[in-house]
Amino acid sequence: MTDRWRISAYINSLYPGNSELLDRIEEEALAAGVPVIRRETQSLLRFLLCARRPMKILEVGAAVGFSALFMSEYAPEGCRITTIENYEKRIPTARENFVRAGRTDQITLLEGDALKVLAGLEESYDLIFVDAAKAQYISYLPEVLRLLAVGGILVSDNVLQDGDIVESRFAVERRNRTIHARMREYLYALTHHEELTTSILPLGDGVTVSVRTGKGTGKEEQR
Repeated sequence: MTDRWRISAYINSLYPGNSELLDRIEEEALAAGVPVIRRETQSLLRFLLCARRPMKILEVGAAVGFSALFMSEYAPEGCRITTIENYEKRIPTARENFVRAGRTDQITLLEGDALKVLAGLEESYDLIFVDAAKAQYISYLPEVLRLLAVGGILVSDNVLQDGDIVESRFAVERRNRTIHARMREYLYALTHHEELTTSILPLGDGVTVSVRTGKGTGKEEQR
């Protein structure tokens, strides 16, 4: 049987790439050791952006701004993107990249702890992309759902933890056990929430795509 790595490598070889500037920003980020969304996740996001055509996007975890710029490239004209970043060393690079791309009028960068920033937002968003501290996904969820419009899409990246998510907590390195437990809790919450329809996709390091249906009483099913 052909292994998954070879399948992924083949699929990625078909990827047409992005604009010259976006490819350059991606290369710079990787050279500096800053993780950016993988090609498989890029392909999925591009599809969702073209299919859903969201006019308001919220991103939790800007890093150096690559993913926000990526979404701005494929989102419809007039789309507004709000992105949140707490790591002070990456914020100036993100702002510089937004200037380089001429996207400062389209992308708003909010600085600070994501949970506190989310609590202060009041708008509803058509698409929310979560790619921040993995142990905090479950903490972000109530605020994210409050901000997600009915019919809106929630995309969460890096949910499979390089395969550790399927292991017993005792098989995971001690330093990763908190993240392991909280991510499992997050995945359970997404797949059992009565207002969400969720698919977990083994793309990249795992991606979830959830649609807020608006059905149900608003109460989450208890574990």
